[in-house]
Amino acid sequence: MALMNLAEHLLDLYDRQLRREARPDGPGCRVERAGDVVRQTGPGHAWNGVLWSGLDEHTADAAIAAQLAHYRAAGVPFEWKLYGHDGPADLGARLLAAGFAPEEPETLLAAEAAAQTGAVPLPDGVELREVTDAEGVRQVVEVHERAFGTDSSDLGRRLLDRLAADPGTVTAVLALADGVPVSAARLELYPGTDFAGLWGGGTVEEWRGRGLYRALVAHRARVAAARGHRWLQVDAAPTSRPILQRLGFLPLTTTTPYVHA
Repeated sequence: MALMNLAEHLLDLYDRQLRREARPDGPGCRVERAGDVVRQTGPGHAWNGVLWSGLDEHTADAAIAAQLAHYRAAGVPFEWKLYGHDGPADLGARLLAAGFAPEEPETLLAAEAAAQTGAVPLPDGVELREVTDAEGVRQVVEVHERAFGTDSSDLGRRLLDRLAADPGTVTAVLALADGVPVSAARLELYPGTDFAGLWGGGTVEEWRGRGLYRALVAHRARVAAARGHRWLQVDAAPTSRPILQRLGFLPLTTTTPYVHA
């Protein structure tokens, strides 16, 4: 299949399986279709927001107002996950006018899991370890906060929830240098779909450029393939997109989080 046709096929598959037919991604969360919008609502530390919309210039403003009212009643901030191919063409401008704040655009990439499973040599003294307990989650949060400079406490709570309630749907991995956590990432497994998602790959500054990111991709690809998921998907920041494209990941579209506090 030509790359352009493959990209179109994967985007259609992604839209159907992970957006229009999305399932809740944690305990206490629910996914519902409200008209031409698919959204998730859960606790304050969960991901709350719009996963998919099928809007046009006549229906967009009313749908935006309805989601604002819904999440205001729920008492949680939320995100409208806007993809480059979503309509209408000015949906981003309409969200901005409604009080949303856009974050940095990312690129949706995909690759066949089996093609990413090759061994990646690790630096001396570094080992990979899967996270199974609260101490491991604490170390993941520590790495994220050091790597990205953001408060990652909600991520820790979500990961603890998943490990307790449905451990088969998430795998978190740490890279430890002589026992010290220096890189971390997680794999979201979407039961009943062809996809597994790569999320949160981060390495502390002094360990970047030494192959840890690639090693974590390969480890998670092996888990995904073993669990029967053919494709990996990732929302790539500008810093990780070149690495992933060199590994063979294919760009499908862009995605921009529009956040409403």
